[in-house]
Amino acid sequence: MVTDTRVQVAVELDMSLGESPLWSVARQTLHWVDINHGVIHVWQPDRHAAPSRIELDEKVGCIALCEEGLLAATASGIIRLRLPFDGRTERLADNPEWHDGKGNRFNDGRCDAAGRFWAGTIAADEVTPSAALYCFEGGELVQRWSGLGIANGLAFSPDRRWLYHTDSLTRRILRYPFDVETGRTGEPRVWADLDALGLPGVPDGAAVDSQGCYWSALYGGGRIVRFSPAGRLEASFELPCPHPTMVAFGGPDLRTLYITTATQHLNDEERKRWPAAGSLLRMPAPVAGLAEPVATS
Repeated sequence: MVTDTRVQVAVELDMSLGESPLWSVARQTLHWVDINHGVIHVWQPDRHAAPSRIELDEKVGCIALCEEGLLAATASGIIRLRLPFDGRTERLADNPEWHDGKGNRFNDGRCDAAGRFWAGTIAADEVTPSAALYCFEGGELVQRWSGLGIANGLAFSPDRRWLYHTDSLTRRILRYPFDVETGRTGEPRVWADLDALGLPGVPDGAAVDSQGCYWSALYGGGRIVRFSPAGRLEASFELPCPHPTMVAFGGPDLRTLYITTATQHLNDEERKRWPAAGSLLRMPAPVAGLAEPVATS
């Protein structure tokens, strides 16, 4: 595998499962999580300093911007925390799949343009279709889809007409008609099929750029890929590690692509072979991304 020369290590780390990179335009700050270690990283690239760490007492799957700081979908539920972090969190909703004994934690998620926070779960054994996708709005957590194994790849089109999502285990990305005013979705269709395209790995976290193209991190595939709005494979970028997890557009012009990675599932020999695994990567993006919405709940 030949690594794309534009890809560099932005922050050298040893993350077990880096995820959910999130750029705040207002703060010019990148946030991301290490799920397995229960850590949220907060970093301002222009300050040339190491990221600060927020350590929680449980796994944290994904984050979203809010006026006070961040919403975080942790293993047991959704919390709100202020930035700069003062050590306190506010519980907003419980994860029913954690408290009912299934042990399914929250995984991937993001806000839509109306400020709803969507967050999906992952089956405890990563196989059984016992996970679901939820929408948090007006202080209420509502299940929207069920029967998932690993909820992932949530993103919205720039025209607000489409919602993208995947159950990673299926290796297929679905597109749903979406009404941003009501938050309702129509019937999905298979929009991109990794089997049909001959692509390796599974579709993990994603982001959409200003042209409406969908960028997907292929966990186990060692690359990120860009799909056109029609679902056509436009580009593939090889990475210096096998397990990229999600991408985000950041920087002053939203033209830096940040990529989180993982070391879980790598043995000692593989970790030596892939020293960039577990770090935050970056590369210049051919087009600008989209500013992330702020949660209203």
